[in-house]
Amino acid sequence: MHVHVYSDRGEAKFWLSPRIELARNFGMSARQLKAAQALIEKHENEIHDAWQEHFGS
Repeated sequence: MHVHVYSDRGEAKFWLSPRIELARNFGMSARQLKAAQALIEKHENEIHDAWQEHFGS
């Protein structure tokens, strides 16, 4: 399971399982990545639920 994060300067992919971690970065700054990861961690349950609803099991 993963999530994509977009900014005005790039995008990143974070794995959600087995733990939240950066998979790829295309142009986002370290500061943007840190902020994105913090948001993902804060909303992990909501993201997981939305993923399950959209993609199923």
